Amino acid sequence: MRTTDRPVFTGRPSLVGHRGLGRGEVDGHRENTVGSMLAALAAGVDWLEVDLTRTTDGSLVAHHNPALPDGRFLVDTTRAEAEAAGVVGLDVLLDALPPGIPVDLDVKTVLEDAVDPAAGRTAALLAPLLEREEGRRPLLVTSFDPAALLGLRERVPAPAYGLISWIDFPLRHAVATAAGLDLDVVAVHLGSFGPNRVEPGPVHRPARDSVATAHDAGLEVLAWCPDPAAARELVAAGVDALVLNDVPTAVPAVRAGW
Repeated sequence: MRTTDRPVFTGRPSLVGHRGLGRGEVDGHRENTVGSMLAALAAGVDWLEVDLTRTTDGSLVAHHNPALPDGRFLVDTTRAEAEAAGVVGLDVLLDALPPGIPVDLDVKTVLEDAVDPAAGRTAALLAPLLEREEGRRPLLVTSFDPAALLGLRERVPAPAYGLISWIDFPLRHAVATAAGLDLDVVAVHLGSFGPNRVEPGPVHRPARDSVATAHDAGLEVLAWCPDPAAARELVAAGVDALVLNDVPTAVPAVRAGW
């Protein structure tokens, strides 16, 4: 459980830059780079979302996919090799951000986390950096891996922690699981709020009711990654934060609809 009762997101809803300015390359800035993060701040986001994974020499880098475009897996690559391919170290990226800027650190666990020594797994490598960063900025740590979240929270309790659920994953499962784990945030795909390709039938409560249940359970709700039209519907349903792609276009469009 967190050491403070203060809300995670104060914007109600807060706007979060997905990998900076958005997925892929936006306005000439590649995702998960310093330039993308600073440009997203200039475009008006409240939070930044950064993906992280690990290299073979125990360094954390800002990268979404487990492999580089040439097919080399980062967990088989040294930090120097990753940097040569244009990947930035997580510590370097965070040092480039102004103090006080809130950051959502998305922990991308890798297959080898199942077998490598505990001290060398992705979440364990993040703990010292969290201890360093917690005095500099608000932090949210999110992951698809609840074990990673619980292990980190035991060592570094001050940040907020949130469970991410997969594309179109039923909201009833995500909310109940995050509440059962006593987390702070449930981060759910936009398709989870109603009928979708996985569950098209009448099994979804109205989005507003589901969000209200999450709030009653002590959770804040982060939705990823709606277009402006869907974002306005999610705002009406009461979500606490929106993770946005194409930030320069999405931020003014979403705010214009409030």
